[in-house]
Amino acid sequence: MPLTDDLKPRAWTVSALCRAVAEALDLRFNPVTVRGEISGFSRAASGHCYFSIKDEAGQIRCAMFRRAASLMDFAPRDGELVEVRGRLGVYEARGDLQLVVESMERAGQGALFEQFVRLKAKLEAEGLFDPAHKREIPNRPRCIGVVTSLGAAAWHDVVTALQRRVPHIPVLMSPALVQGVGAAATLAQALQNIYALTAEDNPLCPPVDVILLVRGGGSMEDLWSFNDENLVRLMAQSPVPLISGVGHETDFTLADFVADVRAPTPTAAAEMAATDRGVDLEALSVLEHRLSRGLLRQQDLQAQRLDGVASRLASGLQRQQERQTQRLGAIATRLSRPQALLGQHRQWLDRLANQLQTGVQSTLNEGAHKLERLDDRLRFNRGQQLQQRTQRLEHAGLRLSSVDPHRVLERGYAWLSDENGHALTHVQQFQAGQAVQATLADGQVPLRVQGPDARAPD
Repeated sequence: MPLTDDLKPRAWTVSALCRAVAEALDLRFNPVTVRGEISGFSRAASGHCYFSIKDEAGQIRCAMFRRAASLMDFAPRDGELVEVRGRLGVYEARGDLQLVVESMERAGQGALFEQFVRLKAKLEAEGLFDPAHKREIPNRPRCIGVVTSLGAAAWHDVVTALQRRVPHIPVLMSPALVQGVGAAATLAQALQNIYALTAEDNPLCPPVDVILLVRGGGSMEDLWSFNDENLVRLMAQSPVPLISGVGHETDFTLADFVADVRAPTPTAAAEMAATDRGVDLEALSVLEHRLSRGLLRQQDLQAQRLDGVASRLASGLQRQQERQTQRLGAIATRLSRPQALLGQHRQWLDRLANQLQTGVQSTLNEGAHKLERLDDRLRFNRGQQLQQRTQRLEHAGLRLSSVDPHRVLERGYAWLSDENGHALTHVQQFQAGQAVQATLADGQVPLRVQGPDARAPD
């Protein structure tokens, strides 16, 4: 059967239920003292503080208003173990359980903070944080590398700042997780990817001259990946200067200590990475003005020097012209004097020419007579020489014909030779059956030796 109105459960409004829960908590627990680690501590401009108290299994949101915060004798930090005293209630705007803290005391260091302190001391003893290892950030890098999350606000802040200050410098982003399980490993891999782009002979882009490792603010747990020992050691091996811009100004991680420069925010890290283009442009404008003034002064100086040179040159040319005019007048005077002598010399030359022509003709005639006599003598001597040589040639022909072997063959002799054409002149050279060639006056006759071997007569 349907429930009557009296038996139906009460329907609460949200605000009424929150107030009822707050009253029940107040009656059951308040005032309450809680012991735990601070997480996500922040102080608003109003002076109010907001944070969480946590342990291994849970956490409670806390609010500490300005009056109570002003009574603290220390500055709370994430990871510290504290005891807080306050009143437990419900924040009706969100329906969250909230502890309004009225006082806070240190209770020791939290587990994360203790781990942070131990690792910091270890790495500091090894010299990883030594200021002597810090390098200066180049004012005008050729390329800037950034390691952060692609979807993080820090990436947007860095890009915005670099676009405003140095839009002409390329920016390479190596994405990584910046929070949660496995974030430290992805940050290390992203750094190694950027390190590979610092080489001078990189064909893909200009070499990276400075690296930004950035992330927005958060609790100690949120920033814990930047305290990873392997990541910190890898940062110490960076081939180029490295700027850490992790969290807000009050946040510190081990990455801040090992970096060459710590920036309070990601935006500040971007501003440290390169000199503002406006500063360079202003410096160039000043240099341009100084250069322009220097050029004008130099131009005026050179113009004055040119005027002086032109004046001296004009004066020198005039003096040179006057000297040349005087020299030409003197030469003209000297040339006019020998005109009379020139006529006398011309007559004398005419006489010499006539005498020379007469003497040359006489010499030519005598030479012609001598040539005719020499020609007659030459012809006579040539005839005698030709006759003598003809006679000598005939005598030599007779002597040569007397020793001609063909003349001997015509008298009945024969020339014997073997198959190779060698002359056979002795009996010992003949053998039975041997082929012999006999050469006569009018031809050759083949012969063969018969009978026993021939012998020479005794």
